[in-house]
Amino acid sequence: MARFAARSVMTLALVAGVTGGVVTPAQAASEYERGPNPTERSVTATRGHFDTDTTSVSSFVSGFGGGTIYYPTDTSEGTFGGVVIAPGYTAGQSSMSWYGHRIASQGFVVFTIDTTTRYDQPDSRGRQLEAALDYLVEDSDVSDRVDGDRLALMGHSMGGGGTLAAADDRPELRAAIPLTPWHTQKRWSDMEVPTLVIGAEDDSVASVRTHSIPFYESLPSDLDRAYLELRGASHFAPNVSNTTIAKYSISWLKRFVDEDERYEQFLCPAPSTGFGTDFSDYRDSCPHGS
Repeated sequence: MARFAARSVMTLALVAGVTGGVVTPAQAASEYERGPNPTERSVTATRGHFDTDTTSVSSFVSGFGGGTIYYPTDTSEGTFGGVVIAPGYTAGQSSMSWYGHRIASQGFVVFTIDTTTRYDQPDSRGRQLEAALDYLVEDSDVSDRVDGDRLALMGHSMGGGGTLAAADDRPELRAAIPLTPWHTQKRWSDMEVPTLVIGAEDDSVASVRTHSIPFYESLPSDLDRAYLELRGASHFAPNVSNTTIAKYSISWLKRFVDEDERYEQFLCPAPSTGFGTDFSDYRDSCPHGS
């Protein structure tokens, strides 16, 4: 059974014991659900249910290179899961800025970071992602909006490799989304964090044959995992607004950070990879939480 599901199963058992009845998925809403019932239109929209604002983090902060935090302004529904996002080799946070308001407006606190130098390697970027997580929860101006038990990572290229490294080091994280990731380490067989790997069919920098696919295939078979390959896309597809990346990233974060099973419909069953679709390949451990 995937590690994530244990607490939800225990909750269902306790409720069933008290009521003497059978609890259906429709009755077992997660306490972390944020926002209205999702639709195809809502998960592909450029802005979600929540209004958002930003706050800047100085480059003089310790452990990483500063960045921008995007956060929902409404706290009436409680705290939110936190997501830290790292750029790729030679890139800065601006290359990942399109994720900021888009994901935050769906009910997350999103932190796009700069690294200490533009040339940091994946493991260094992983350590900086971890430092940024700690800062977001403990020292940021919006720490009171973040649930420190519900955190996730994303990253592009070497930032994607850093995402894998940091998630491997912190099994308590709820989700990881490496975007056209690059890393010299190919096996991640100890990973415990639900992981969505996003590759690009025409990636000539981090070929899916030598990076994304081996990364995905090395993940434990009992882990909640998915591999999405963008048809005809290049290594830099994650650097510009992309509806497919947004839809599946938001759905993955909702499903595992918020334990929101309403978003399972966008992940399972796996989408078609036939001619004319957005995907040249898609692999998934559906159904999730089994």
